[in-house]
Amino acid sequence: MEHTWDLSFLYKGFDDPAFLADVACWPEMIAEQKALLESDLPDREKLEQLFALDEAMSALVDRLYNFAGLTLAADASNSVAQQYEDKLSLIGNDASLVSSAITRYVGSLGNLEEIIAQSEKLQPIAFILREMATEAKHTIPAEIEPWMLQMRLSGGSAFSQLRDKLDSTHTVEYRGESLPLPAVRGMAYDGDAAVRKDAYEAEIASYRKIELPMAYCLNSIKMEARTMAKARGYASVLDMTLSQNRMDRETLEAMITAIKEYLPHFRRYLRAKAAYLGHEDGLPFYDLFAPVGKASKAYTIEEARELLLREMGKFTPEMAEFMDNAFQQRWIDVYPREGKSGGAFCASAHSYDRSIVLTNFQGSFSDISTIAHELGHAWHNRCLAGLPYALINTPMPLAETASIFNETILAHQVLANATEEEQFTLLEASLMESTQTCVDILSRYLFETEVIETRADHAMTVDELKDCMLRAQEATYGDGLSKDVRHPYMWACKSHYYSSGLNFYNFPYAFGELFGKGVFAQYLKEGDAFVPRYCQLLRSCGSDTIANVAASVGIDVRSVDFWRASLEVIRGEIDRFCALCEK
Repeated sequence: MEHTWDLSFLYKGFDDPAFLADVACWPEMIAEQKALLESDLPDREKLEQLFALDEAMSALVDRLYNFAGLTLAADASNSVAQQYEDKLSLIGNDASLVSSAITRYVGSLGNLEEIIAQSEKLQPIAFILREMATEAKHTIPAEIEPWMLQMRLSGGSAFSQLRDKLDSTHTVEYRGESLPLPAVRGMAYDGDAAVRKDAYEAEIASYRKIELPMAYCLNSIKMEARTMAKARGYASVLDMTLSQNRMDRETLEAMITAIKEYLPHFRRYLRAKAAYLGHEDGLPFYDLFAPVGKASKAYTIEEARELLLREMGKFTPEMAEFMDNAFQQRWIDVYPREGKSGGAFCASAHSYDRSIVLTNFQGSFSDISTIAHELGHAWHNRCLAGLPYALINTPMPLAETASIFNETILAHQVLANATEEEQFTLLEASLMESTQTCVDILSRYLFETEVIETRADHAMTVDELKDCMLRAQEATYGDGLSKDVRHPYMWACKSHYYSSGLNFYNFPYAFGELFGKGVFAQYLKEGDAFVPRYCQLLRSCGSDTIANVAASVGIDVRSVDFWRASLEVIRGEIDRFCALCEK
């Protein structure tokens, strides 16, 4: 089995005539869009042609950006890929300007509903057209938009790229070796306590080499976010983010209220784990991901694959077949290496009905759960297959539904046949992930909120950022973590803070964790009959608001009680884990 992904289905290389032709074609398609907008065609015909062209252009851009971006994710030193990503960003500015112009045009149509009713071609994307009409109120004024977008290239986008370069080329001095950061962070899951502690201390010490440029990147990106929110007529960066996510404050506040209520239970789990590992004053950060129990083991990627196919196939045989295909057709880049991005992600090549997955697998059960998570995204992409590009733009919170569902069902299936010793290990692995997606995510939300608010007054120093991070961890982890051994540089190692144009990429994970568990609860009630409804839910994620998509399977996301019910599932796992700890 090959352990690197295969991008040749996109292009054979950056000198591939097909790649060069697509790069040249993109500006021509933008020019064609401009000409259509300025034409005297009747509104209905103009809209139909604009969206037909947009569909073709979206497929082309999907190919180009995937090839350049994925190449860089696997090899940050690839200068040719970087040159083309920069070139594509420049062309993308022109595309953004035309996209804004189309949005303004849709917003100007007083008879939009009449046009939709008369057009069979436009009716499938009626939701998108109505959304554009609302969004037109939040476009940047046409006379300054080109300059703002141009400045973003040397502003937020440049700082985001710099952050990625710093991260992917950053090495850590560990026991006399110079290792990539993802490899050292992966040691947090090692079975040897000395390895975990030494790796943590080496990681923390290493950030001093990059803390200053990282701080500049973060401050610049968040200041730009404030500027863009104001330019678009939003009251805050959070309001802009919620609008982008088709989510309302009532839903966000209901979820956060419930998470805060359940923080004492997460802290109870952390203290129980700390006591089990021999710590008296909470869990030191270097043991946050420590495996527990004698059933803990290291897996090869082949064993991970077999486990996934066997257990996920119990949900539906199509899932096992789908995952097997992902391994066989080299959708996955498996292992960490120097120059490769840390973490994990899944990218969609929609027109090819194919997904590409990056992981940094080192053999823990958590790593297997990560693959299940990313292949959940891939399954979601499969459920969207055949839809117009306009209807596949899933809001971030709903984008985590299938991934969390996969994690939950994997843990459920494995626990069902586990011995008590195995249950102990697997429960802890599940709780470790739930703690990250609820407690740690809440700390990141609090941290980012303060950074954005403070940025109105001044750029935060490294010491201010570290202090802010520690206070956010105190507010969420509390006495579950050792006061003296936390992670003041969590802001430097999480890429989500540095996405230009994408803010608060934290609460969607908590939403996904709890919504996914809520959807899983529906599956447990209904069994196999729920599978088609689940797939239809995933297919509808880009076609309506979050509240309406959730309502389609009987969930009210504006109700605190829904989130409490999902958290009760986690509380039950905590109760069981603490009881096993006492044994």
